[in-house]
Amino acid sequence: MNDEAVLAAVGPRLRELRRRRGVTLTALSETTGIPISTLSRLESGRRRPGLELLLPLARAYQVPIDELIGAPAELDPRVYPQPFTRNGMTVVPLTRKPGGLQAFKHILPAGLTDGREPDPRSHEGYHWLYVLRGRLRVVLGDKDFILTEGEVAEFDTHLPHWFGNADEHPVEFLSILGPQGERVHIKARYRPGNPRPL
Repeated sequence: MNDEAVLAAVGPRLRELRRRRGVTLTALSETTGIPISTLSRLESGRRRPGLELLLPLARAYQVPIDELIGAPAELDPRVYPQPFTRNGMTVVPLTRKPGGLQAFKHILPAGLTDGREPDPRSHEGYHWLYVLRGRLRVVLGDKDFILTEGEVAEFDTHLPHWFGNADEHPVEFLSILGPQGERVHIKARYRPGNPRPL
């Protein structure tokens, strides 16, 4: 395939990727900072793709840039996770769809929460948990309980919550966050005896 044919295939590929992800041009414009008219011209082939457009699009879709340029017509559905560490916990993203449901695998190493007091926080969204291995301590509002292997919990994330090791062993669990749950917006710290923030 020559360079012109490769460039001509980028627009339709971008449109198909956006539609499969269920993202509107407006939402994509807000995420990337690229004007809607530019995105529309790019997808229709009336705008030539350049790095200044492809880089923010690759970040928004969480895919390598070569997938936008040279991927086969049938997109590869596999997710290639990029683990990161937050407060000693390893988080492995299992989805790459921006703005929709987000799935993660969390790994709490042994002794991570030894001597630390729970610090419940609240944010936008809805949370679902499934414990794969170990015992997960969950503080949810004024409740404090243990989830064991195979147990599931779900809750509105406006309710202050915190997760940690229930004992000295490591814990692995899956989580799915509902819309906007992937962005933590601290609203208030929970203090026993205080009313729940609105």
